[in-house]
Amino acid sequence: MTASDTISMTAGPSTGRMPVVLQVLPSLGGGGVERGTVEMTAALTEAGWTALVVSSGGPMVRDIERAGGKHIQLPVHSKNPLVMRKNIGRLAKVISEHGVNLVHARSRAPAWSALAAARRTGTPFVTTVHGPYGFGLPFKRLYNSVMTRGDRVIAISEFIRGYILDNYRKVDPDHIRIIHRGVNIDIFDPAKTTAARVIHLANEWRIPDGVPVVMLPGRLTRWKGHRVLFEALAQIKDRPMRCLIVGDDQGRSGYRRELDALIDKLGLQSVVHIVGECRDMAAAYKLSDVVISASTEPEAFGRIVAEAQAIGKPVIAPNHGAAPEILLPEVTGWLVPPSDPQALARALEKALDLDTGARERLAQAAIARVRENFSTAKMCDATIAVYRELLDGSR
Repeated sequence: MTASDTISMTAGPSTGRMPVVLQVLPSLGGGGVERGTVEMTAALTEAGWTALVVSSGGPMVRDIERAGGKHIQLPVHSKNPLVMRKNIGRLAKVISEHGVNLVHARSRAPAWSALAAARRTGTPFVTTVHGPYGFGLPFKRLYNSVMTRGDRVIAISEFIRGYILDNYRKVDPDHIRIIHRGVNIDIFDPAKTTAARVIHLANEWRIPDGVPVVMLPGRLTRWKGHRVLFEALAQIKDRPMRCLIVGDDQGRSGYRRELDALIDKLGLQSVVHIVGECRDMAAAYKLSDVVISASTEPEAFGRIVAEAQAIGKPVIAPNHGAAPEILLPEVTGWLVPPSDPQALARALEKALDLDTGARERLAQAAIARVRENFSTAKMCDATIAVYRELLDGSR
């Protein structure tokens, strides 16, 4: 029996039953992959489909259930080969018992088990490549390759599509679908981000009235480019401004000490403030005059670049990874060479020198660009369209 025959028996016109989609990921913590899973669960439920999620659990299980999905806890986070082998049978049982019509894997370890279970049950299989994987050890390329073995492979940017084709020559380019990650424009909406919320953050972070605010969001990790930004700020530190480093250090106390020492060395004590985690990023973006992405490694999508534009803020980003797909140079922000403090300093001066009219034009262009191209609704609709391709039998 072919996969198409299986589909027609379980979800075809003869039964009228809406499809059942199973998403598989290691756990439900608080990252972008997890948020995307919740967003797809909500979209599937709204479309009348049944959304199942298998993971090892986590705080966002509740979000899956609130979105109308059903969570099934299995040890799919494990990289132990024996556990992964047992997960094949466990997942095949879930597929059979729940009448699953399509399996969508979002991470490598669970994808191996999900692939085998999908093939065993004749179920279409979709993967999403969320980032470029490293090839440090000889077996890594083989291990990573499972994410390219879907009947359809979703790449979250043109950059990731290029990475797939450059590194996995057996992949059929016709099976790759580019679906950018989505921004929730209901959350990141300047009209809905109240002045009271912005004032609360300004008071909490002790921002003086009338001082321009530069912000670099993201967890405190070396590749986020804090050093590049600090060296850029040192070149223009005579300008009045406040630079906010917004993000959790996630226990990286050694790196935090390095940053504090660099701030002292460059004489930026009155300019740079590391404020820690923020639970209202929409208000943080709205508080800012310029938002910086300074990543020294190419990013698969660049959530910060998209979210800040959704709020209507000028963005400066490195000219690598997916940033050039999201930002329009000289229209919604500036692209600069990666790891180049001097170029970043020049772009910062341009952004800070924008007059009111230019700033408003940039804001409107940025908001329109995100709403047209990078909304959560667009991401979910495009993903469901991929599901339909396979459920209609066009494997």
